[in-house]
Amino acid sequence: MKRLALMRHAKSSWKDPALEDFDRPLNKRGRENAPLMGRRLARFGFQPQLILASPALRARQTAELVAAELSGSRREVVYEPRLYQQQPTTLLEVIKDIDEGIQDVLLIGHNPELTELVNFLSTRKFDQLATGGVACLIFQIESWQRIQPNSGDILFESYPKKPFPFP
Repeated sequence: MKRLALMRHAKSSWKDPALEDFDRPLNKRGRENAPLMGRRLARFGFQPQLILASPALRARQTAELVAAELSGSRREVVYEPRLYQQQPTTLLEVIKDIDEGIQDVLLIGHNPELTELVNFLSTRKFDQLATGGVACLIFQIESWQRIQPNSGDILFESYPKKPFPFP
């Protein structure tokens, strides 16, 4: 069994219109919401063995803030260039390249690609993965290579204004 959490980076700043898209940082709300989402993932018991993130500044900042909240210790984040402005098929290639010994992965990237990927992989469809939102899918497979369209079930989903439905 494999679990894949897909997270859209937290809210970014548009304050400086001269900045390239790649270099946009998180805004104040994003810097508050990213650790909140990390705490929610930890509370749910999702402790990824691997965090893959886009190298864009807002995704890197989101990954670092989320990682700091998981198990109370910092986790290494792998910045994967193929997660920035790529087609969902490229994102799927990144997933299929994950080491088979890894069971739980957090992938942090951008829209619209992440929403398209969630809709491609899961049996449930999203209009849009919200900023800072996460959708965790569970797959009844032993190998990341075996991921197929519509093969994942949504284990949980949340975004900053929508807490997990904890019992």
